[in-house]
Amino acid sequence: FYILMVFLLTRIGCDAQTAWNAERAIDLVQNGAFDLVTLDIDLPETGGFEILSRLQQLPCWQNPPVIFVSGRTHPEDRRRAFGLGAADFIEKPFGVEDFVSRILSCIRKSPGESDVPDKRADTHTQSLCNTP
Repeated sequence: FYILMVFLLTRIGCDAQTAWNAERAIDLVQNGAFDLVTLDIDLPETGGFEILSRLQQLPCWQNPPVIFVSGRTHPEDRRRAFGLGAADFIEKPFGVEDFVSRILSCIRKSPGESDVPDKRADTHTQSLCNTP
């Protein structure tokens, strides 16, 4: 799914960057500003919930919208994601049009963004490296 996500994000004008672990995600955030962050809950070593908690503790964290994209469908996972401040929770498998519209909706709601992401919309994608 991460390849599809990167493809779709690129098609709508985002500069998608990926991280395969928490250390890389933290490094990316410390060295750049992001308009949107997507995270998967189930990742090797450090899951998406823990990664978000660690990112939120960084002095450079600018609180961009965070979307969890996960194969988990339990209501407790959704509650936890929103409790951590997530802007959305997209279940896998997802429909392409639904994914794109929800990403664009979050980008549009971000402070200072135009109605259409015609400028660089960096997207940090943390996803699916543990999926067989």
